[in-house]
Amino acid sequence: MIEEMRLRDLGVIAEATLPIGPGFTAITGETGAGKTMVVTGLGLLLGNRADSGAVRSGAAQAAVDGVWSVPEDGAVVDRVREAGGDVEPLGDGQAELYLGRTVSSEGRGRATVGGRSAPAGVLAELADSLVVVHGQSDQLRLRSAVAQRDALDRFGGAPVAAALADYRAGYEHWRALDATLTELQDDRDVRGREADELRAALAEIEAVAPLPGEDVDLAQRAERLANAEELRLAAATAHEALSSEMDAADATALVADARRSLERGSTHDATLESLAEQAADVGYRIADLAAAVSAYLADLDESGPHELAATEERRAALSGLARAHGSVDAAIALLETGSARLAELDDDGDRIERLTAERDAAAAALDVAAAALTAEREAAALRLGALVTDELHALALPDATLVVEVAPGAASTHGRDDVTILLAPHPGADPRPVARGASGGELSRVMLAIEVVIAGVDPVPTFVFDEVDAGIGGAAAIEVGRRLARLAESSQVIVVTHLAQVAAFAGNHLSVVKSNDGSVTASSVKRLEGAEREAEMARLLSGLADSDAALTHARELLDTARAPR
Repeated sequence: MIEEMRLRDLGVIAEATLPIGPGFTAITGETGAGKTMVVTGLGLLLGNRADSGAVRSGAAQAAVDGVWSVPEDGAVVDRVREAGGDVEPLGDGQAELYLGRTVSSEGRGRATVGGRSAPAGVLAELADSLVVVHGQSDQLRLRSAVAQRDALDRFGGAPVAAALADYRAGYEHWRALDATLTELQDDRDVRGREADELRAALAEIEAVAPLPGEDVDLAQRAERLANAEELRLAAATAHEALSSEMDAADATALVADARRSLERGSTHDATLESLAEQAADVGYRIADLAAAVSAYLADLDESGPHELAATEERRAALSGLARAHGSVDAAIALLETGSARLAELDDDGDRIERLTAERDAAAAALDVAAAALTAEREAAALRLGALVTDELHALALPDATLVVEVAPGAASTHGRDDVTILLAPHPGADPRPVARGASGGELSRVMLAIEVVIAGVDPVPTFVFDEVDAGIGGAAAIEVGRRLARLAESSQVIVVTHLAQVAAFAGNHLSVVKSNDGSVTASSVKRLEGAEREAEMARLLSGLADSDAALTHARELLDTARAPR
């Protein structure tokens, strides 16, 4: 519920505070005083597009602030906290929420949610849980098939909502299966070529049977084989120096002589004994090195031109795989994963058959869900038509009949029904769609009657009606005011009106007052009570706030509104 709204430099309103609160609030004022700016300001708080044209002439920016009371535990507070804002606890499970919006003269805007800056989109997300706004554009919206279906679904309540949820789940399941099946059927040739290419690639890789790192090892071996003579000479020279088969002194003999000399001297100095042991160790190492070099030479001797040819042939096979797949490792990876993909591709025929059966079963289940949704809508349509007809009789359309028709329509996420609201203004007349047959005044009353009826099963915290009384007057206007007061028994109702017959039923009457200092015209808002309210009612009735006849009529209207209903 909106507790208070503050406007600054918005349109012709210089600065105004609107104390609203529960029940029925009527907002009146002279033409051009800025009554509609109240709805514009509320729209800004609910995330509507910011328009620099709404900024008061000469001002840098317009600002709107609103104070709401909301349930302390609920979706609104959860979303506010997700956006970084917070609320003030009020007790009894209620909390106070602050929303704000500024619009600069250059068109830039800023939103505040629960004391923190936030995108304007957050305000729009909160709007559905806070307020339902009806203006003349919304009366036009009621002409649309979508709005009429939504109204019926709201009235249908939990049974329609449950049937719609079941239908949507079935529809999404069927649509997903149908899309997959269509893709498989459309891509069958492409997938067949992919399978043939994959099968050939796997056969080639299996024929080569590469090993991880094999290409690196083969490159090193080919390098050695290509330079075998140079390597043999280097190894032979080293072996000769380490352990010569000739009489020339080699490292083995020289180290052995050094060890023996140290051993002879150790009888006179124990230090040489340790050095002799080290020389012996060096001798062993030289012997091991000589043996290793000898083995290397033997391996070179066993390698011949035939091995180099075989190595190069193997490298060529691996290079072919690397060119085809990016690298040898990639080819090995494809060999490991390609079999599963090939099995999937080869299974297309069976998979199409299975998916066709699943889609047909899903379609059958969807038919059942669609029929159940239609049945719930048809039952709700009968009740809604009867209740709205009763409301229209009370709204000075005593002979009107409203019919809500549910007819077969194209399948969508909303079902397979076309919903049309039909109005027969008098007995004997064929019901005609309100989209074509209802006048502005009739459409206003139909919209109000629908909201009054739906509010009984789907309460909305706050309704805002901008000139809902357009095109009506007299007794019809009194009944509109009476119905708005009835709606205010379960919801907060804010009405911008030019009719005294409607304003009379408000428990809170606010007037947008225009003043003129000779150069600047500005408006503010004041709460009317007692004589001031009677004068405003008289002005609405006759244009003369001090006319005795108009004042008498105004008092009669207020007495009528206060009489037990």
